[in-house]
Amino acid sequence: MFTREQSKEIRKQFWIFFGKRYPRKWLRYNTGIKGVVLKFDFDTKKAIVAIDAASKDEIDRAYYFEKIESLKSLLLEEVSQDIVFDTSYILESGKVISRAYLQLNNVNIHNKTHWPQVFDFFNENMSKLELFYLEYQDFIKS
Repeated sequence: MFTREQSKEIRKQFWIFFGKRYPRKWLRYNTGIKGVVLKFDFDTKKAIVAIDAASKDEIDRAYYFEKIESLKSLLLEEVSQDIVFDTSYILESGKVISRAYLQLNNVNIHNKTHWPQVFDFFNENMSKLELFYLEYQDFIKS
């Protein structure tokens, strides 16, 4: 078991090493749509690459996620057949968002031997998700 401080330090080191391995500016929060973001997430059970509709306004969240879902066949073709669509994804904080995501199971941020696999998972899938978003952002925004 790790203390909270040790866990925090391990997470910090993971992101530092990821940034050194893939030194580029990721799109993430700069989508041009308030409440629509591209996310990386890595914890003690899984790693996730996602596009989230996370607006506090339920109508906005539903609207943008419907736009994303309407592109489902293209997302599956251009990004991955394994994308999961969840209109009511519950974050650890209890907040409900809508999320289209890819998940890598059985990896643990505390286990440094898992890091290379997660680095590659993040780089490959976030790159594809970013390209997809940039291609269809005008449609999603409209």
